[in-house]
Amino acid sequence: MPPATSRRWFDSAVRGSRAPMRLGNIIRRLEQQRRLDRIVDAARPLADRLSGSRWGDVLHGVQLGHPAHPLLVQVPIGAWTSAAALDMLPNTQRSAHRLVDLGIAASVPAVLAGLADSAHQHRHHQRVALVHAASNGTALLLYAASSVARWRGRHTLGRGLGLAGFTAVGMGGMLGAHISYALAGGASHAAHAVDRMPADWWEIGPLAELPEGQPVRRDAGPVPVVVVREGREVHALADSCGHMGGPLSEGAIANGCITCPWHGSRFRLRDGTVLNGPATAPQPVLRTRVDGSGTVAVARPDEAEVVERLPSAVTDALPHRARSPRGP
Repeated sequence: MPPATSRRWFDSAVRGSRAPMRLGNIIRRLEQQRRLDRIVDAARPLADRLSGSRWGDVLHGVQLGHPAHPLLVQVPIGAWTSAAALDMLPNTQRSAHRLVDLGIAASVPAVLAGLADSAHQHRHHQRVALVHAASNGTALLLYAASSVARWRGRHTLGRGLGLAGFTAVGMGGMLGAHISYALAGGASHAAHAVDRMPADWWEIGPLAELPEGQPVRRDAGPVPVVVVREGREVHALADSCGHMGGPLSEGAIANGCITCPWHGSRFRLRDGTVLNGPATAPQPVLRTRVDGSGTVAVARPDEAEVVERLPSAVTDALPHRARSPRGP
């Protein structure tokens, strides 16, 4: 390719790559739309009720170790995508109709999980989540109308309504991705702490300066950690709560657990296990030691200790050398 031609091709490609950025800017403007706050506040009691219910931790995904909502949406999206594909083929009306109905039924737990998650996110998350929910709600209504039309034998209308619903759910999915990735609404805000820690032991001060049973913040290199003393035993965890980055050092200690002051996630000090959501991933726990002079030091957790905290279904799939020597 001649240099001039290649240069024109490159410039065209660069100009074309700016279109997604402009779309991203439009989505980011939603984060600043205070006019949405009234509706967000109106939906807040229901979201709080779901999150605080006996099913709240299940909806958040505490048992999974990551948010349940992205997993639950796979079923309705997959069913509706398959229905759209079948709608383009002959003699598939019955199968497509069944898939539309499957997507409608499967959307219910996905909606509940998303609503529960939104109760404990920041305001700019909730504004985007409101439009996300409106888009997906529109899709659900269109698919319900599509199902009725198909049931009445009006398959052409049903296919058209299904296509409109598929477009709406695609827009909703794009907004959901913005919440999850651009705003880190479902990502752990603490997982990176271990990687940023110094490779060797890092002294954080004398044991005598740590108050008994009270969380205090110390720094292990560039990483803030929360430290709790119980007699001669010292617990140290990443200070930023994995849910939304709340400072655990400002939380409360009770029964061997620490509670995040922002949204109430509760972690066991000994191993970082999540006992109550909305956090889902275990809080990173550091190794601690007290030397003969009474100086406390912390270090990255051993790989075996991290693996030991994983569910057995995960550890059974790992190579033998990665498992904890204390495991079964």
